[in-house]
Amino acid sequence: MPSPALYGALTALLFTTVPLSPSLSPSSPSTPSSPSSFDAPQAEARGTVLAARRAAAEGIDFGVCPAAEKLPPSVVCGTVRVPLDYADPGGDRIPLTVSRVRASGPATGRQGALVFNPGGPGASSTYFPLAAELPEWRRISAAYDLVGYAPRGVGRSAPVSCQDPADRVTGPTPAPTLPSEVYKRERIARAKAYAEGCARRTGAALRHYHSLNNARDLEILRAALGEPRLTYLGASYGTYVGGLYATLFPHRVRRMVLDAPVDPTPGRIWYHNNLAQSEAFERRWADFRTWVAKHDAVYGLGGTAREVAASYERVRAELAARPAGGRVGPGQLHGAMLGTGYDDRLWPLRAAALSAYLKGDPAPLVAQAAPSQDPGPDAGNGRAVYTAVECNDAPWPEEFAVWDRDNTRLAERAPFETWDNAWMNLPCAYWKAPRQRPLDVRTGPGVLPPVLILAAERDAATPYAGALELQRRLAGAALVTERDAGTHGVAGGPNTCVNGHLERYLLTGAVPGDVTGPEMTPVRRASCAPHPEPDPVSLERRATKTPAV
Repeated sequence: MPSPALYGALTALLFTTVPLSPSLSPSSPSTPSSPSSFDAPQAEARGTVLAARRAAAEGIDFGVCPAAEKLPPSVVCGTVRVPLDYADPGGDRIPLTVSRVRASGPATGRQGALVFNPGGPGASSTYFPLAAELPEWRRISAAYDLVGYAPRGVGRSAPVSCQDPADRVTGPTPAPTLPSEVYKRERIARAKAYAEGCARRTGAALRHYHSLNNARDLEILRAALGEPRLTYLGASYGTYVGGLYATLFPHRVRRMVLDAPVDPTPGRIWYHNNLAQSEAFERRWADFRTWVAKHDAVYGLGGTAREVAASYERVRAELAARPAGGRVGPGQLHGAMLGTGYDDRLWPLRAAALSAYLKGDPAPLVAQAAPSQDPGPDAGNGRAVYTAVECNDAPWPEEFAVWDRDNTRLAERAPFETWDNAWMNLPCAYWKAPRQRPLDVRTGPGVLPPVLILAAERDAATPYAGALELQRRLAGAALVTERDAGTHGVAGGPNTCVNGHLERYLLTGAVPGDVTGPEMTPVRRASCAPHPEPDPVSLERRATKTPAV
């Protein structure tokens, strides 16, 4: 998902200024129209070089942004065209939407373009140029053009579709933590139908929506922007794209910030990373309940984490019997509460909604949890891209018995997110497109300039172990840790220490100095104290707007 620290701030700003997630080779037999699996990596490498040369010659014609982007006149937009299949660079090309704000400082101090990928998979960063208006980004935006884009499949960038928007669920749904055999069979059927819908609605192009192509697209975007080397900020899944880019194109990296890193170990992409995420969410859910209990005088949900959990289960049971507003059942409640694992700014709002519901007022909960009644033409696009990329990226277990065994065991100690996460990813068990073999993200000493990694120690969406692994794999990388904090994505957020490291690196290239690691080897690391916990918000003073997640 997008980095809450930046995305929430920019969403708030947007709503005040405009109306209103070694080479690869296919695992399936080759076809006569494409290179063999043995030749594909070489063909794709050649295709990327040719496509980058073409993009450098064509550039990007920036102008007024389409109304669909909902951006103010200060932001301009353009299109870069990339090969659908890099093994066939002269074949079909697809458009990627690009947005930009020019550096605000003097030309003598300009350092180029800073490109942002917010993660997902399935998220767009076309809003990123709005960061120029935020105090935390003023010095950075004086030195850099801020560039956002919609990756392949997202928004207007050759969108992926897996179901008709009208087929999306808008009514109340269950969210059992102990699913019955009947419910499992129902979810298997839904997963098969969704996977079949992706294959049917996107067609033969579906196989080309994967992370390696996202990294190649980044190289084409760099060339089209006229930048000799790439300065990049990737958040969450965007760190995996950045790691792939650094491995494939190390000579093209100028500076790279990887915020809230995914564990890039090939064997963890993506099935085992999702299991680790579910376990980490249990810890973060406990952090939220502990915080609510500390403020029992405000919320009245219980003076201990266990009592808060009991209050939550009471809300779940009542919604199962009588959905709030006819639209919020246990499934919608659970979806809203998952946000507490991503961003602690949501804690007061979610706690206030639970409190109000138990006092007879369901309106705050409905406002925060109900699905949109008018989702628009792009409804479901983010999930479709997420599914296509993750399913295409790597092998997945193809027998439900494996999923059932692993998630049943995990749910015994981590029930909060486990089954919800499993159902989200289950279409990958029945995927029709060819699978990739994950790239071994890795660089040797002296190959890259120092990369800056940022991580929160209690991040649930991308557990902290991934940051340590990524630092080991990118020789010379520096790691800045926000201790005892868990907001997913910390760049440009409320921690001035983290932001100081970010700004210093982007403006000067400097990273934290060496400290002695556990094996008595020097490693580049620094730590920051946690940002303050959110203030409790009484029901009388609660905010009228909810940060985006």
